[in-house]
This record gives sequence, C-alpha cells and structure tokens, in this order.
Amino acid sequence: MNTKADSTPLLDEQLCFAIYSTSLAMSKVYRPLLTGLGVTYPQYLVLMALWNRDQVTVSEIGSQVFLDSATLTPLLKRMETAGLVERARSARDERQVIVSLTPAGREMQKEAGRIMSSVLCAAQCSEEEALALKDQLVALRNNLEKSIQ
Repeated sequence: MNTKADSTPLLDEQLCFAIYSTSLAMSKVYRPLLTGLGVTYPQYLVLMALWNRDQVTVSEIGSQVFLDSATLTPLLKRMETAGLVERARSARDERQVIVSLTPAGREMQKEAGRIMSSVLCAAQCSEEEALALKDQLVALRNNLEKSIQ
C-alpha cells in the first residue's frame, strides 16, 4: 500500500473505494432479483427488518436499516400503496407511526432464501466466508460510527 505522506493516494489502494465499488456491484446483483418481487433494495431492507420483528415504529425501522425518517416515510408510503405494509398511529403515542406487514408482505419472506442463495452464488463464497466478511464490515462500521459521535 502506498504510504508515503507526500505521494498521491492511489484509487485502488483506498479502503473507502473498495467498499464503495463493492456496494455498487452488490446492488447490481440484487437489482434483478428484487425487480422480480417488485421492490427496491431499501424496501427489501425494511421487509427484512419487519420479518424479524413486526409492528414497530418508523424510528425503530430507521435505526435498523440506517435510514432517516425523511427518507423512510415516502418509502413506506410506496410500500403501503403496493400492499406490503400498513401504517397506523400508535394508541399510546399519536406522534409515533407503527408499521406492520400485510399478508402480501409476509408472503415475500418465502423468496428471501432464494435471494440469499443467488447472492452467495454470485459472490462465489460460502455462507461461512460471507458471515466472516459481514462481521468484519459490521465491526468497521461500528468503529467509524464511534469516531463521528
């Protein structure tokens, strides 16, 4: 790796570029898989969060998928129009909106395993390798989050 302080950084040596370009490639793999389901990648993230725990607030979903409410609210409206989720004001606190899966949203969970298999196949790695890489990336993300707080 080019480490001289006075030298120009090389693009291919940058961790940020490796992560960015990998994210773009991952999006290209997911796009056709999710188009068949009629959802975008951020919508798929919301579905996965709700499959894990249904009937949660918008802010809880936002925390899980790293999206702010200004981004999440229109996304959830589109998902509601598509019949995947329902939104309702909380009986306890009317400022909060509770998001719940519809039967159609729950039904999509059956496709999640197929999507993961396709992604692992495209990545040409085993589940164990993918899990180890994911753990490293989560640790990196957590360290970066700590550094900006």
